[in-house]
Amino acid sequence: MIVPILIILLFLVISILMITRKMPTLLALPVLAIGVALIAGVPLLNPIKDGDNGILKHILEAGSIRLASAYVAVIFGSWLGQIMNKTNIAETIVKYAAELGGDRPFLITILLTAAVAVLFTTIGGLGAVIMIGSIVIPIMVSVGVSSMIAVCMFLFGLGIGLLFNISNWSFYLNVIKVPMESIKLFAIILAVLTALTGLIFAIVEFKKNGIKFACSAPALNSKNGEIKLENKKAPIISLLTPIIPIILVMFFKWPIVPAFLVGILYALITTQRKFNKAINMLTKTGFDGVADAAPAVILMIGIGMLLNSLMHPIVAEKMKPFITAVVPTSSIGYILFFSLLAPLALYRGPLNLFGLGSGIAGLIVSFNILPAATVMSAFLAVERVQAIADPTNTHNVWLSNYAGVDVNQVLAKLLPYVWVLAAAGVVVGRFLWL
Repeated sequence: MIVPILIILLFLVISILMITRKMPTLLALPVLAIGVALIAGVPLLNPIKDGDNGILKHILEAGSIRLASAYVAVIFGSWLGQIMNKTNIAETIVKYAAELGGDRPFLITILLTAAVAVLFTTIGGLGAVIMIGSIVIPIMVSVGVSSMIAVCMFLFGLGIGLLFNISNWSFYLNVIKVPMESIKLFAIILAVLTALTGLIFAIVEFKKNGIKFACSAPALNSKNGEIKLENKKAPIISLLTPIIPIILVMFFKWPIVPAFLVGILYALITTQRKFNKAINMLTKTGFDGVADAAPAVILMIGIGMLLNSLMHPIVAEKMKPFITAVVPTSSIGYILFFSLLAPLALYRGPLNLFGLGSGIAGLIVSFNILPAATVMSAFLAVERVQAIADPTNTHNVWLSNYAGVDVNQVLAKLLPYVWVLAAAGVVVGRFLWL
């Protein structure tokens, strides 16, 4: 058991370095992948057996392209997101939501949260958060919503949208190897649970804190009780852009990349009247989309290396006794284990699919300890804690700074809600597949 203990210690050291921001996740994952392989005794080169499954070939080279289809989907999703930004589609959706709410703070908050959810089914990245957040947060604050509630509701909307972001589905398919139908079903259920949790949060916090009206916000003008927003709006027909790829994937079973391409073409056709301008828009947003997707792509390269390292035959053989002993297989054990440990998804921890948890999930599936769909539901449920409340998320940091609140106070405010949300998702996963 000495090898599993050393590997767990390495996990802890890397986790502490990430939490204290001494080592970025982009660097930590490849370092962890190499460290795990070295501890287990994987050679640098192993040309005789299995076509070279050593560290250099199998972990670094093959691992870097293991999630290629996932990060290609991220790139195309970012491309579509850039087009939505440049053509004012994203802004227009937010503005219509604000106008529908009139001067009713609670209704405006709910409608803007819904608008954020719709937008982040397609767009992503810190740039998109900055663009949408700089519109949504001032609108909420201007009608009396506190900065803390505004940030938290934005994060709930973001969390709902990410569940239907089909570029993320490609990632789940590659890491856990579950059917698309299982992902779609659980994403819908978890989105409903997240929406209900966000609604409960809004009701509780509005009653607890009351309404403090601000005078004005730079993003809008108020007159006769109505919110009037300036800047040119995109055509109404173009506002269907973010849901078109989702419809093609969910109901017509299209592959993810072609679905994004249709969304890109639809956005251009409905917003650009001149061919040359459309081509220029297509080219520029393509480059910008690649740049916007770069952090996620590099992260997935590291995750692929970690997956290949932990699932290497030598590593897997030495880790199997430990993983088998720790992960429960009974229904009650499964619910208690993932529900109580849900906060371990924070700080790229061992239950975070976009961090250390990717390798753990892969091992659980490869050892047949739990059904793949059950593993997916557990990790996707606890991901709610990370996606919405993690203070190391760049979008949490920016939103908190922009609104003038402390990012750790945002975590403290949200954690009770998202922890219960994660537990509810785990329970649903148990009844669906275990």
